[in-house]
Amino acid sequence: MTLLLEQTFTLSTLSQMAQTFYAIAQPYTVWALSGQLGAGKTTFTSAVCSLLGVEDAVSSPTFSIINHYEYTDATGITKQLFHSDWYRLADEEEAINAGVEDMLHTGNNLCIVEWWERAPELLPPNTLFVALEVIDEETRKIKCMING
Repeated sequence: MTLLLEQTFTLSTLSQMAQTFYAIAQPYTVWALSGQLGAGKTTFTSAVCSLLGVEDAVSSPTFSIINHYEYTDATGITKQLFHSDWYRLADEEEAINAGVEDMLHTGNNLCIVEWWERAPELLPPNTLFVALEVIDEETRKIKCMING
């Protein structure tokens, strides 16, 4: 794995971290988030969605499996953002039945996947891996990596 970013941040600096992250993450259409329960995966996703101009309230897709949002990119094109949570999925077959494979192959749309470890073989080769680590109650460390 090639490390692209490693940095600590707090809730008060989350929006700045989202900007720094997005500058690196923008070329990738699939982001695979990992971190323990409570690490802030959905909170971080919400900060990125806010940066992109998503108007809907961002919520955890733990029960819906996939949440769908729209945003307008810098060129004025409306794009889709799929936020999925594979925590409740048992394996690859269940993930495919839930529609996550289709979601991952939607072209230039953005897919953010929490708990990707449930079906890692479904991720495309150019996935950006994002690890969130709890340092303390307010502080997190982010690491962004790609294969290669």
